Amino acid sequence: MFNRILIANRGEIALRIIRAAKSLGIETVCVYSTADKDGPWLEHADKTVCIGPGPSPQSYLRIDRIIAAAEVTNADAIHPGYGFLSENAHFAEVCRDCKIAFIGPSPEAMALLGDKVSCKRMAKQAGTPIFPGTEGAIEDIEEAVKVAHDIGFPVIVKASAGGGGRGMRIARDEEQLRAGIEAARQEAAAAFGNGAVYVEKFLEHARHFEVQTLGDQHGNAVHLFERDCSSQRRHQKLVEEATAPGVDPKKREAVCTSAAELIRRAKYSGAATVEFLMDRHQNFYMLEVNTRVQVEHPVTEMITGIDIVAETIKVTAGEKLSVKQEDVKQNGHAIEVRVNAEDPDRNFMPQAGLVETFVAPGGPGVRWDSHVRPGYRIPPNYDSMIGKLIVHGKDRETAIERMKVALDEFKIGPIKTTIPLHRRIMDNDDFVNATHDIHFVERWLKKG
Repeated sequence: MFNRILIANRGEIALRIIRAAKSLGIETVCVYSTADKDGPWLEHADKTVCIGPGPSPQSYLRIDRIIAAAEVTNADAIHPGYGFLSENAHFAEVCRDCKIAFIGPSPEAMALLGDKVSCKRMAKQAGTPIFPGTEGAIEDIEEAVKVAHDIGFPVIVKASAGGGGRGMRIARDEEQLRAGIEAARQEAAAAFGNGAVYVEKFLEHARHFEVQTLGDQHGNAVHLFERDCSSQRRHQKLVEEATAPGVDPKKREAVCTSAAELIRRAKYSGAATVEFLMDRHQNFYMLEVNTRVQVEHPVTEMITGIDIVAETIKVTAGEKLSVKQEDVKQNGHAIEVRVNAEDPDRNFMPQAGLVETFVAPGGPGVRWDSHVRPGYRIPPNYDSMIGKLIVHGKDRETAIERMKVALDEFKIGPIKTTIPLHRRIMDNDDFVNATHDIHFVERWLKKG
């Protein structure tokens, strides 16, 4: 087992990793930017190292400074968390070259699954259902137009690298497709340094269904059931729950099993999420594989009792998975809402500034993962998420009611947050009846 882990991240996920490391008797090092010099999570680390100014390209994205911090503190492993360098195969390779363990997949597995084109090829071999579309990255626009006509409009143009809704364009006719390919290429090249894009069928009314998996270095892989992440705005998840409501048990088992097989074939070690869209007939189509721990991993932990973050540390250290597939059991239902420092009434404007009032909810089945406390000043440099509120209940109805109570208890100010929006979602008929899709929040907000 490792003696000391450097955490190449900040905020909520940095604190989560510190807690997992402590449970395993491992010391931690936190790197931080000058904007985060007063970050509450730093108090819980054994050592801290400043790696540069607030802007991410000058600090959290500087591989050389992170490696240097690991070397001067004698860290024998680096945990990237999510975001920043977590899905950067080059960073994983540099760690390996420097004899520092990267807590995540090998550079080869990350590159294979992180690239959507190569991932689709492997998924097809593993029997994982995929979207009809171009076989690989678009080289000839005319060929892409032909494919689009064959599978039928609407189609979607997607970046081969990256995610978060960037490098994506929906095309409902040939003219939009031609323009969308060029626009997506430019956006993807600017965002990810890779302008490759591909085309696949677009589902008008789809739910977002994703399977949590774990793999080790001994050829073992398991799934930890699935999550529904259909409550989104601009391709950014707002609410996640486990497991997905209303899905046929046989179809659910088949897609979860196929996801674990994909991870096994990729010789993947660590946590990965295989993401799907599900149509109204419960046909599944793979979107991508996230080669890191997900923001929404706590809902899976709540229904399985498995510490996903600790498990990834252990398998990186060479241990076998602590569970076999038959050991993984589902207990109840869990829901997570992402609390963002944004004002939903002003087009979700970010809310940097001082947190004066902060009272988190509690009670049975309530979990709050966050680094925020009274007196904390939210910097303007980073993602607006300041925490995750998770509840667990014996069934979905109980979980929804517990989430309502928890949201009503939550007090934070004077900054605005998405808490009032989440409270409204919990009362939304489409959400409550599980008839929602990935566009329902945007349609609902337009109605006022």
